[in-house]
Amino acid sequence: MAYKITEKCISCGACAAECPVQCISQGESKFEIDASACISCGTCAGVCPVEAPEEATEE
Repeated sequence: MAYKITEKCISCGACAAECPVQCISQGESKFEIDASACISCGTCAGVCPVEAPEEATEE
Protein backbone atom coordinates (compact mmCIF):
# COMPACT_ATOMS: atom_id res chain seq x y z
CA MET A 1 0.00 0.00 0.00
CA ALA A 2 1.48 3.34 -1.03
CA TYR A 3 1.99 6.19 1.38
CA LYS A 4 0.23 9.55 1.19
CA ILE A 5 1.13 12.89 2.73
CA THR A 6 -1.50 14.45 4.97
CA GLU A 7 -2.31 18.10 5.62
CA LYS A 8 0.19 18.04 8.51
CA CYS A 9 2.94 18.59 5.90
CA ILE A 10 5.07 21.71 6.51
CA SER A 11 6.86 21.43 3.12
CA CYS A 12 10.31 20.95 4.67
CA GLY A 13 11.40 18.49 1.97
CA ALA A 14 12.94 15.92 4.31
CA CYS A 15 10.83 13.13 2.80
CA ALA A 16 11.68 13.98 -0.80
CA ALA A 17 15.40 14.07 -0.03
CA GLU A 18 15.33 10.59 1.51
CA CYS A 19 12.92 8.77 -0.84
CA PRO A 20 14.86 5.91 -2.51
CA VAL A 21 12.67 5.98 -5.63
CA GLN A 22 12.25 9.77 -5.89
CA CYS A 23 8.45 9.60 -6.00
CA ILE A 24 7.87 12.64 -3.73
CA SER A 25 7.60 16.14 -5.15
CA GLN A 26 6.42 19.58 -4.07
CA GLY A 27 2.72 20.12 -4.75
CA GLU A 28 0.72 23.34 -4.47
CA SER A 29 0.36 23.41 -0.69
CA LYS A 30 2.33 20.34 0.45
CA PHE A 31 4.59 17.58 -0.81
CA GLU A 32 2.88 14.76 -2.71
CA ILE A 33 3.68 11.11 -3.33
CA ASP A 34 3.26 9.46 -6.73
CA ALA A 35 1.36 6.35 -5.57
CA SER A 36 2.20 4.42 -8.74
CA ALA A 37 5.94 4.77 -8.02
CA CYS A 38 5.83 4.43 -4.21
CA ILE A 39 7.35 1.17 -2.93
CA SER A 40 5.81 1.53 0.56
CA CYS A 41 9.19 1.43 2.30
CA GLY A 42 8.20 3.95 4.98
CA THR A 43 11.39 6.01 4.72
CA CYS A 44 9.38 9.21 4.32
CA ALA A 45 7.42 8.53 7.50
CA GLY A 46 10.64 7.83 9.36
CA VAL A 47 12.27 11.16 8.53
CA CYS A 48 9.25 13.47 8.68
CA PRO A 49 9.39 15.82 11.71
CA VAL A 50 5.58 16.23 11.82
CA GLU A 51 4.49 12.67 10.91
CA ALA A 52 2.72 13.80 7.72
CA PRO A 53 3.27 10.64 5.60
CA GLU A 54 0.82 7.86 6.39
CA GLU A 55 0.08 4.52 4.82
CA ALA A 56 -2.84 5.05 2.47
CA THR A 57 -5.86 2.90 3.14
CA GLU A 58 -7.97 1.45 0.38
CA GLU A 59 -11.27 3.20 -0.05
